[in-house]
Amino acid sequence: MGIEEFGGGQSQSDVLVVTTNDVPGYRVDKVIGEVFGLTVRSRHVGSQIGAGLKSLIGGELKGLTKTLVETRNQAMERLVEQARARGANAVLMFRFDVTEAADVGTEVCAYGTAVVISQG
Repeated sequence: MGIEEFGGGQSQSDVLVVTTNDVPGYRVDKVIGEVFGLTVRSRHVGSQIGAGLKSLIGGELKGLTKTLVETRNQAMERLVEQARARGANAVLMFRFDVTEAADVGTEVCAYGTAVVISQG
């Protein structure tokens, strides 16, 4: 597996997503409010067995890592879609939250503050 399979983040988009409170060189013209993208992934029995065996000898659980990256990217895509639908061109204070969902899967929530920014 190449490094590109383990990366995340934003590809080219008309909605800028940043973890900071502001964007240098831009001003916030309008705060739209909180936006989020949510996905819940169930556990695959085969990967759970493989992960259990791998945990006995140590090392990275590459299959689970790849699945988590894909899940985070999907949550982020949904966040961007929601921001765009509400008229935002940026999301500030972007974060991820990951929790167990009733012992059957993993919930990943991408969230932040949707805003309209302009150069200034």
